[in-house]
Amino acid sequence: MVILRLSRSLRRGCVALPLVAALLAPTAAVGDERPVPEHLFGSAIRTMPTQEKVVALTFNAAWNDEGLDAVLSVLREEKASATFFPTGDFAERLPDAVRRIAAAGHGLGNHSHTHPHFGSLTPAGRAAEVNAADDAVRVAAGTEPLPFFRFPYGDTTPTQIAEVNSLGYADIEWTTDTNGYLGPAGGMTVEKVVDRALAALTPGEIIQMHVGQGTGQGPVLDADALPEIIDAVRARGYEIVDLRTLLTAPAAPAVTQQRDAGVLMPALVPWDSASAAMRSGPGLPLRLW
Repeated sequence: MVILRLSRSLRRGCVALPLVAALLAPTAAVGDERPVPEHLFGSAIRTMPTQEKVVALTFNAAWNDEGLDAVLSVLREEKASATFFPTGDFAERLPDAVRRIAAAGHGLGNHSHTHPHFGSLTPAGRAAEVNAADDAVRVAAGTEPLPFFRFPYGDTTPTQIAEVNSLGYADIEWTTDTNGYLGPAGGMTVEKVVDRALAALTPGEIIQMHVGQGTGQGPVLDADALPEIIDAVRARGYEIVDLRTLLTAPAAPAVTQQRDAGVLMPALVPWDSASAAMRSGPGLPLRLW
């Protein structure tokens, strides 16, 4: 896989000029070591492309971190991995929360800086949102963010996806949102959260949850429901897989995954020392694409 690099200032300017951006290959900033996931470009990824019975857990982080300790504790106890999509604003306000996610070995994506409706912004404004969030997550985590972007509100269009791709990001959305963020005031319960996760169960399902509660009041239902979701998914013969398996090139042969009591990590995609430390045990094949 070829990794092209341009200065961050040039990289940010590309999306502001759509005609120029269309002529440039996706790039990463100077010093970036992350691959450019071109095989994931061109559309939103809402389900992992696999026939294996695997599920990826993802959490957005924008309002607060009230449920984060519980989420990280459950993931640790259950030997399960997850990918977190913080906003840049969240990373700036709560850098310790982002560091704790990274230290636990979980992946960190990009959920924009201020969580606006992207359709209301200019191309330059959208690029600024993506890059500002990248900077904030990078500083808070002290590690390389993933080349995964999730649009605020799921507000995507082909043009906006192409713009994000030109910045070196794949658009990673979700198969189902548990709606746990609505809380009891929004009519949700732990049982309803679990039911929504299981109703969409399919090979490659991407479950979207949140580490906080939208109103800032009441329980964080996604955190409360997480143990039941993991147990129910596994009881149905599914594994919890790390979303970073998507970074494996589709042309490669079946990838040998490393498994440690339920944790699936991509053996060919070492990301950082924290995640690498989670890998051990016998290999388990996982066929993507």
